[in-house]
Amino acid sequence: MRMTRHLRSMTAAIAILAAGTGIAAAQSCEETTFRSKQGQLYLDAENLLLQEPKDTEGALRKLNELRQQELNCYEEAAAIGLSAQIKVESGDNIGAARELERLVERGYVPADQRLNTLKNIAYLYLQADDRETALRKFEDWTRAGGKPNRDEMFLLGQLYYQAGNKQQSLNYMEQVFEIDGPDAERAVYDFLILLYDETGQRAKRARLLETLLQRDPSDKQLWQIITSDYFEGGDERKAFEMQKAMYFAGLLEDSGEIMQIVNFYNQFDVPFEAAKVLEKEMNAGRIDKNFKNLDQLANLYQVSREYERAIPVIKEMAKIEDTGRVYERLGRSYFEMGRWQDAEEALRQAQAKGNMKEPGYGWVLIGQSLYNRDQRGPAREAFRQAMNFRDGRAGGQGWLDFMQNEEDTQRALVVFEAEQDVITLRAEQERCKQIEVVVGADQAGEECKTVATRLEEAQAELAEIMGQS
Repeated sequence: MRMTRHLRSMTAAIAILAAGTGIAAAQSCEETTFRSKQGQLYLDAENLLLQEPKDTEGALRKLNELRQQELNCYEEAAAIGLSAQIKVESGDNIGAARELERLVERGYVPADQRLNTLKNIAYLYLQADDRETALRKFEDWTRAGGKPNRDEMFLLGQLYYQAGNKQQSLNYMEQVFEIDGPDAERAVYDFLILLYDETGQRAKRARLLETLLQRDPSDKQLWQIITSDYFEGGDERKAFEMQKAMYFAGLLEDSGEIMQIVNFYNQFDVPFEAAKVLEKEMNAGRIDKNFKNLDQLANLYQVSREYERAIPVIKEMAKIEDTGRVYERLGRSYFEMGRWQDAEEALRQAQAKGNMKEPGYGWVLIGQSLYNRDQRGPAREAFRQAMNFRDGRAGGQGWLDFMQNEEDTQRALVVFEAEQDVITLRAEQERCKQIEVVVGADQAGEECKTVATRLEEAQAELAEIMGQS
């Protein structure tokens, strides 16, 4: 639309030049009028061009007749201008541009029309899609003092970008944004974002993105661009914060995007939050409740030491894949919670189903579950079973040694206490003998009368204990 408006005004400007208005003011031409024959040919050509429908071919024939005549500078300038007008009407924009260039080169364009003519030349090349030449002509215009308006700045920004001069393109686009302000069209923002990116001006790009985001916080694409910037800049924490903000703003719906949030939480050591998001989205149906996702959810809860939350998830997994590995995980979760009997039952199911990840360690946990319930015999048997597997050999032997040491220590303590009882009673018996010498046996007291019996019982008990050893 803007280009069309400019072309209409440009055609009118060329028509003025074609009519010779102002030619007399040009320093290189002192003539100011047509001679009669030449003037008649010019008027005939002009009338054919002005009639409806326009007769451009007839106008061109009359113009060619005119050009065969001897022309003064005024007549030549008018002929060139009319030729430019005919070429514009015929769609020969490059031809028209070259005619206007001839006017400029020969000094036939008045000073007050020179800038406008230079700009029209540039637009004609642009209309012909010769952007390289158009840019050079726009540069001629600006060097001559032309002042581009807002739309022309935008156009020059595009032309310089296409020519590979990104910095000059950026200079014009920053002027456009300064004129438009924060309410600029999205095309202006997008172009500036591209230029800042390609010129490595990340700080300016970030500020521009923040301005745009404030204007439209619901623009998911913009959030993604900013997130990508943080990723590329190596700031994964900020990228995570952006993704998290998008999630809580309801901008993420794709399962892959949501899983990225889950993975981010886990990456930054917040597995419980990751688990809550994953479970919420699985329940909402936006993430499939398949074995893989349930497995990740259970892992996240277990890493978070939220074993009670992990248990129903693992049970869901067992409904999909009834395998030893699933029951192995269930048993470990029960074990971490101190639910010893549940742990033993789940781990025995795992052993029965087979294909466990660590069968030997599973037997170790069974043994510990029994030990914690004071079932020492079955516990020993479980530890012996563990020693049949590489992953359980050290643990099983360690627990058997520990239990043996524990029992040896207990037995040594019992022997020590029995020996101490015998030693104490013997000392008491010696005191009683001394008392009996002084006061007589009848006056020695009841304790002295029973000390011999008590000593015999203590010696018998010690003998029995030693015999058991």
